[in-house]
Amino acid sequence: MLERLELEAFLTLAEELHFGRTAERLHVTTGRISQTIRKLERRVGGPLFERNSRKVTLTALGEQLRDDLRPAYDQITAGLAQAITTSRGVRVKDVVRVGFSGAWCGSLLVKAADLFRVRHPDSVVEIQEIQLLDPLGRMRAGEVDLQLTEFPIDEPDIVQGPLMFAEPRGLLVPDAHPFAARESVSVEELADTTLVTIASDNIPKYWMDYYFPRTTPGGRPIPQGPATRFWPEVLVHVSMGVGVSTVSLRAKDYHSRPGIVFVPLHDAPPIDYGFLWPHTGLTPGASTYLDIVHELAAPIR
Repeated sequence: MLERLELEAFLTLAEELHFGRTAERLHVTTGRISQTIRKLERRVGGPLFERNSRKVTLTALGEQLRDDLRPAYDQITAGLAQAITTSRGVRVKDVVRVGFSGAWCGSLLVKAADLFRVRHPDSVVEIQEIQLLDPLGRMRAGEVDLQLTEFPIDEPDIVQGPLMFAEPRGLLVPDAHPFAARESVSVEELADTTLVTIASDNIPKYWMDYYFPRTTPGGRPIPQGPATRFWPEVLVHVSMGVGVSTVSLRAKDYHSRPGIVFVPLHDAPPIDYGFLWPHTGLTPGASTYLDIVHELAAPIR
C-alpha cells in the first residue's frame, strides 16, 4: 500500500521532473522528496527516474507506474473534492480547468471565469499558468481542458482552435543596449546581438524556430544566449545586459521594470493567440466557458 506522500511525490515529480519544484508544491524539503522516491524505488524494485546534473527523466518503469496510478489518484481527488463541497451544501456539476501562458491571456480567462460563475453558480473554473518549460505537458497529462497560448501548435493529439487575438511582436532589450534608443528594429538586426532563449526539450522545434530563430530572413546567424526555463529568468538576463529576447509588446503593460526597454520589431509577424484542447474534444463545461471567452474577447487585430 502506497503512503500518501509516496504517491503525491511520485506523481508530482513525474509532472515537474524537478526535485526543487516538487518539494515546493508539496511543502516539504527537497531531501524529503529524494528520500521518499528512493524508498518507493526500493519497494518497486527498480529505478523510476533517471537523474543527472542537468535533468530528471522518467524511466520506462516510471512511465508505466505514472500511467497506472494517475487515473486512480485523479478519481480519489475528485471524489474527496465532491464530498467536501457536498458537506458545505454545494454540488459541483462541472469543473473547467483552463491554462494560460501570458499574463494578458490570464486576465481574459479570469474575467470570463467571473461571468461563468455568475451564470453557472454550481460549476467551478480552475485557472493555472502554463510554464514555458513544458507548454503542452499539462494538457497531455489531462490536467487542463482548455489552454490559451501562442500559436502555432501543430500536434496530432491537440486541436488548435480559431485565432482569438494577435499582439505586435517586439524585443526586450537592456536599457543600455543600442536598440533601446530606437523607435523600432528589424528582424535582420537580430544577427547583431545575442538572443536569450528558453530551454526547448519539451517544446516543438517549429515553435522554437518561430519565436527564437537561429538565422535571420537573410540567412545571417543569430547568436544564441542563455536558454532559460522561466519568464522571470528572461527578465533578469536581459536587465543584466546578457542579451535581448523576443516578446509580445503587450508584456510592457505587465512586466515593465528598471533596466529593460520594449522595442517594436517592425517587420516581424504578430504573435497569434488562441485556444488548444485535446483531440478527444471539449467537455460541455469547457465548451460553455469558451463561448463566454469569445463573448468577452476584443476583436481580432
